[in-house]
Amino acid sequence: MRHLLHMASYSSQTNMHARNLAIVWAPNLLRSKDIEATGFNGTAAFMEVRVQSIVVEFILTHVEQLFGDAPLHGTSQPGKGGDA
Repeated sequence: MRHLLHMASYSSQTNMHARNLAIVWAPNLLRSKDIEATGFNGTAAFMEVRVQSIVVEFILTHVEQLFGDAPLHGTSQPGKGGDA
């Protein structure tokens, strides 16, 4: 998520702000077994992707509140030790 947030910081050049990134990445980040299993198409699939993109956009706009400054798994922060 932090990487996508970093990408959103370049939105003035790329026009890929949080909403656009969420639309593109949501189906991959929140893949729905229901859509795959039942073969949803049309309106039902669109509504499912819409909900997914809203969730991802919310996460992107609230990364600090949700994750704080916790390091990524397998990395270390300077002065805090860790398993780099």
